[in-house]
Formats: sequence, C-alpha cells, structure tokens
Amino acid sequence: MDIKEIQNLIKFVAKSGASEVKLEMEDVKITIRTGSGKTETTIVQAQPMQAAPQAAPVPTAPVASEPIATKSNEVDNSKLVEVKSPIIGTFYRKPAPDKPSFVEVGSTIKTGDTVCVIEAMKLFNEIESEVSGKIVKVLVDDSSPVEFDQPLFLVDPS
Repeated sequence: MDIKEIQNLIKFVAKSGASEVKLEMEDVKITIRTGSGKTETTIVQAQPMQAAPQAAPVPTAPVASEPIATKSNEVDNSKLVEVKSPIIGTFYRKPAPDKPSFVEVGSTIKTGDTVCVIEAMKLFNEIESEVSGKIVKVLVDDSSPVEFDQPLFLVDPS
C-alpha cells in the first residue's frame, strides 16, 4: 500500500462519517479515527524479513579492538561515581530548549548542583548531584526515557 492509497483512504473515511476504521493486511495495519474535527491515523508496517540477515555480518577487526578498549575503560571506571536517576521519566539536559545544558563533559559540580531535569507525569523534577567532582561522561541522550536507578552521568570525584 503506497502513500496515495493511504491518503485516499483517509479522505474516504473522513467523508463517510465513520468514527473508526481498522484495516489489516499482510504487512500493514492502519487505524483511522475521526471525531472532534480532526483525523488521527496510525500506521504499523512490518519490517521485511530480509533486513535481519543483512545486518548480521560484522567486520572482525573492530571487534578485536573493542575488548582492549573495554578493559582500559573498566580500570578507569573503577574510581568513577555514577549519578543515577531517582525516578522514571524523560531525561532532559537543559532547563528549556533555548537554554544551555546544566552540565557538559568536563564540568565541575558540587553536591546539590542541578545536573539535569526528569519529566514525570507532566512535572519537571530537577535532579541534584549527590557527589562533587568532574563530569566524565553523559550516559543518556537528551529527551530519552530513563528508568529508576539508571546511571545518567559518570563523575570523577578526585
């Protein structure tokens, strides 16, 4: 099913006055809901089975170098402290989209400094550091969901 057919289907459902239409085919599921002056469309398309075998081959040279890098990181990480998420929600590095990040890699922080914001149930919770030190690594991408007790930052307390 191509885009033109989907657009025609949406127009047809909107004109028909139906409140909801579900269409399921072998590789596509479409749900169209109308009402309150707007139309909502959900399209779920199955991925082709061929995609998995193509992604499987991995070059052997980089794999050989990764364990060496991991071992050196393990030694360095032994003295680092993790700043963890106290709640489930969405992680934000900035107080607002047009503002600078609370902390960057290399920033020096003190106990009680705000390092990020986590949105939970439409409330923005400022997360404060429980350790003083230097930010070594940011472990979570901006606007990503985080779990309880998930590491957010690595801090060098020395």
